[in-house]
Amino acid sequence: MNREEQIANAEKATVDSIREQRFAKTAELVKIPGHPLHTFTLENEALAKTIKKCREALKSGHVEYKLIEEVRQLAIHYAKKGDLLYPHLKVKYEISGPSDVMWTVDDEIRDEFAALAKKADSQDDEWKKRFEAALTRADEMIYKEANILFPNCAFNFTDEEWFGIYRDSKDYAECFGVENGVWEDAEKVQKVKMSSISQDEIVMAGGHMTVEQLTAMLNTIPLEISFVDTDNINRFFNEGPKVFKRPGMAIDREVFSCHPPKIEQQVRRIIEEFRAGTLDKVPVWMDKNGRTMLVTYMAVRDKSGKYLGTMELVQDMEFAKEYFQK
Repeated sequence: MNREEQIANAEKATVDSIREQRFAKTAELVKIPGHPLHTFTLENEALAKTIKKCREALKSGHVEYKLIEEVRQLAIHYAKKGDLLYPHLKVKYEISGPSDVMWTVDDEIRDEFAALAKKADSQDDEWKKRFEAALTRADEMIYKEANILFPNCAFNFTDEEWFGIYRDSKDYAECFGVENGVWEDAEKVQKVKMSSISQDEIVMAGGHMTVEQLTAMLNTIPLEISFVDTDNINRFFNEGPKVFKRPGMAIDREVFSCHPPKIEQQVRRIIEEFRAGTLDKVPVWMDKNGRTMLVTYMAVRDKSGKYLGTMELVQDMEFAKEYFQK
């Protein structure tokens, strides 16, 4: 064996070793109940069964609309991949293949099933041919996920990153009857990063912003926003023109002092029900200066349900009224 052959064999052995490590790590994570790869794999197993049912229906000559809608649930699975796996793999680890290729195919499969669903009443030969082709592509994607995407993620992502993906995946609907299981290790980890304020930034669970950015964002939202703390003290009004005036001098005053006697008792009742947990939201529609307004009072609670205060949102709904009257 010459030098070149030795080098080639060594390189092949290294590649094979890395490949084996990736598959071994994937198999390890897939076995963990509630782990994102466990859930993704269960969804793919359920999707494979649905694809089989669709093919059997094609052979019988007609695919029921209910079954078409069932296979279209893959859109939820694809959305999770697109939001939670592809971008992180590309940006953090510079592995762009799945993002550049598989993501596009996901969209094409999803869109094709959506188009076919609209024409499900006339299942002619062309429709059946397209439906079978879409099933084949979906089946191939299951293979690509198991052999390309998941091993790449399993080999590279840290436990902390998987914990984040696990938390974020809870925001997605279930698909194919696969529930979002509980991953015990992730649940034990502190779920929310500690908030902090520095001279430059406010760090929150959802991200971090400068005070200037946060202030500008709150002032840009097309709502009048007021916040009253748990002691019934006015703590915040966003800036800008207001239908219901909020003088700056009212900050640090008791909220009840801002309302006339005939309204004060109603405000007290709402806040006390918010505090007691018997009420979460009170919408009030009214006409103000000839415009339709929606005033919404909302209880503000932390993740454990503890009452933190009351938020009042005022929105001019005239635009919606005009839109629907066209």
